[in-house]
Amino acid sequence: MALEIAAPGKRLFLTGRNEKRGEEVRREAAEKGADAVFLRADLSSLAEVRRLADTIAGDIKALDLLINNAGIGFGPPLQRRQTNADGYELRLTVNYLAPFLLTERLKPLLLAAAPSRIVNVASAGQHPVDLSNLMLETGYSGSRAYRQAKLAMIMWTMELAAEFGPKGVTAVSLHPATFMNTTMVREGWGVPMSSVAQGVRAVMNLVEAEPSALANGAYFDGLSRASPHVQANDAALRRQLLERTRKLVGLAG
Repeated sequence: MALEIAAPGKRLFLTGRNEKRGEEVRREAAEKGADAVFLRADLSSLAEVRRLADTIAGDIKALDLLINNAGIGFGPPLQRRQTNADGYELRLTVNYLAPFLLTERLKPLLLAAAPSRIVNVASAGQHPVDLSNLMLETGYSGSRAYRQAKLAMIMWTMELAAEFGPKGVTAVSLHPATFMNTTMVREGWGVPMSSVAQGVRAVMNLVEAEPSALANGAYFDGLSRASPHVQANDAALRRQLLERTRKLVGLAG
């Protein structure tokens, strides 16, 4: 995806855990004329998310596009519940809390660049959010953890749009493609059903769309606007989730 965006005059911040792969992508982006930087970060650590955001904020004054694409899948069959250094359920952390915290800390840069855009990569796999069991201390499965986190991301995207849309920030979410040919899919599902190129095309569709063509807060399935799980329409629950999330990442109040 970074290589689709890379072009002369573009400044890119790339992040990931694999420094070797990250540097390879950075070099390829630079060969296309972009000013690209790779910042290694493990997004299972909220401390590293804060450090990543601070590093970016210390280098630029405005950010016109943020793509939250990092994620962790179902895991292998019968995956046991895992937690991060904060004691938080791992899939909720990587798929939802990390992009939430990163975006919150980069909001001043996004507002400074308005009109700007946030693209959150979610999933068509969505499980109802249970605020009384958000960390899935009971009834755990890797599939449920992944799907709950992705629905939480969609609900948060809708709240982002409501709060910052009037200030020129567009926030949208999408399911890029079904079971793309990735390590995540092969590990947790076994048989890919679509290509990475299809997923990239869907993301770029939202990156490149004219602002007037995007309904703020919308959810897309591939190239088409779609309806997420019905729970996403519960405005009161979205607000409760938002407040709970802010407390979890240390942004309450």
